[in-house]
Order: sequence, then structure tokens, then C-alpha cells
Amino acid sequence: MIQTNRPRIAFIGFGEAGSTIAAGLREAGITNIAAWDILFPEAKGEALKAKAQALGARIATSAADAVEGADIVFSAVTASSSLKAADSVRPHMTAQQFFLDINSVSPARKREVGESMAGAVRYVDVAVMAPVAPARHRTPMLLAGSNAEALLPLMLGMDMRASIAGPGIGQAAAIKMIRSVMVKGLEALTFECFVAAHRAGVTEQVLASLGESYPGLDWPAAIQYNLERMDVHGIRRAAEMREVSATVQELGIEPHMSQGSAAQQQRMGELTLPYRLDERARDDAAKTLKTVSDALAAARRNEAAE
Repeated sequence: MIQTNRPRIAFIGFGEAGSTIAAGLREAGITNIAAWDILFPEAKGEALKAKAQALGARIATSAADAVEGADIVFSAVTASSSLKAADSVRPHMTAQQFFLDINSVSPARKREVGESMAGAVRYVDVAVMAPVAPARHRTPMLLAGSNAEALLPLMLGMDMRASIAGPGIGQAAAIKMIRSVMVKGLEALTFECFVAAHRAGVTEQVLASLGESYPGLDWPAAIQYNLERMDVHGIRRAAEMREVSATVQELGIEPHMSQGSAAQQQRMGELTLPYRLDERARDDAAKTLKTVSDALAAARRNEAAE
């Protein structure tokens, strides 16, 4: 029987989302945590294993090993790997175990994975509605699907912030994906607008004009926050925006803005930015914009030379 405040937890995927949520659960008193990531056997997986070891999680030898005996399994992999991750554990799980698909994928992908898991596990569509740092396990999450109601008290018992989005798989994902049109689109617009303003030498004038049009928004702070999010997570956010584009297209709308946002997120994520190593740059919008502009120019020179 599952203890409502001390369930056994497994993570499939132990990158930023998985390891951060796991760290929060550990401090909340959850002691039985297992972790598996496809990078564990590789040299670049050593840092992930070190995170697991530091928080006292059991480092599994495979996906099957991780889910054995778990009450709740979090799938926290890349968007393109969500179905593959589900396939890797389905034969090794029972119908009483919960499988939480927290991946940033389209509602159609959630339904595809949910159908593949039907009868084998208690599948739940979970949408993580904010960056996992610093709230960690208490980051707001939406639950959807026929198993959401049964899962909710378990999550609340672990001091998690969860609520029901609806009874259908894909409803939580739809809210997250459609919201991302705006959230990650604003990040991409920040990149395009303010790097252009920097190069034209009109940053202060653009800031002043936008300040009059949107007086409630701290634009310099938005520059810092949005460009840093794109810098650190641009590649992953680009993948999510491609899922957003698929979601919008499924709804009969041409995803022109979402596709453009994906391209800008990808571009920013691929830049080699010195300010990643210079915390002072993050407190100076002008310095940040110069660094990003210079890195973009260097990337274009390198591309032209190839």
C-alpha cells in the first residue's frame, strides 16, 4: 500500500528538472528515491550521478531497475525522447504504479504516450508550469487524465503544489504549450528587439518608449531574465517551442510566431557566451546585450568562413 507522504519515487531522466525536483522531495522527507538517466553509463553522465549521490538517491543500473518497486515514476526526459522513455519502462511496471509524464510535449504526444501505457500503468499527464528552480518540488504542476484524482493526494502529501486541469490526457499539456506561445515568444522577442536596439545605438530610447507603453513592466530586468533563460536553456526551449508549434497547428492555426521563437531560442542556446562565466554581466543589461551581439557576430563570421 502506498503511504501518502512517503511513497517510493523513481526518476527516468535526471537532468535539471528531474534532479531539482528530486532534491526538493529529499529535503521534504522522501528517502526512497531511485534515479536513471541514459547518460549515466557515459563520461558526461558523471555529473548527473554525482547529483544523485549527493542527495542520497539510489543510482539505478537501468530504467527497469529504477522503476522496480516504485510507487511513482517521474518521466523527465527530452521532448523527443518521451515515447522512448515510456517504452523502456512499460514492460517492467505494474498497473498500480503511477507514471508521471512531466515532459514538455504537445497534447497529441501525451495522448500517444498515454495510449501506449494504457492498462500497464496509471499514466498521468503532468504540466510543470514554472521553472523548477528555486521552488523545486513545490513548482506548480497541473494534472490531467483519468488517474489524476487518485494521484493528487499523494503529491499533496509530499508537499507538492498540484491541481487538476481536467479528466482528459493532453489537457494539462495544452495549457502549458499554449501559454508558452507567449512566455517563450516574449523571450525570443526580447532577443531580437534589444540586440537590434543595441546595434542601432538606440537601446535607451527603445526602453523609454516601451516604458511608456507598458508602464508596469521592468524592461531592463526583463532583458536580463529573458536572455539568461535563453542562454542557459535555449536548446531545450527550442525543442519545446517545436512542440508548441505542433500544438498550435493541431488547433488549425499556422504557428508562424512559435516557429520563429523556436529558431531564436535555438540560436541563442547555441551561442558561446562569455557572460555565462561572468555573474557581473547579468546585473548590467548593456553589457549583456553587447556580449550577446558580439557572440552573434562571431558566430556569423565563423559560419561564413566554413
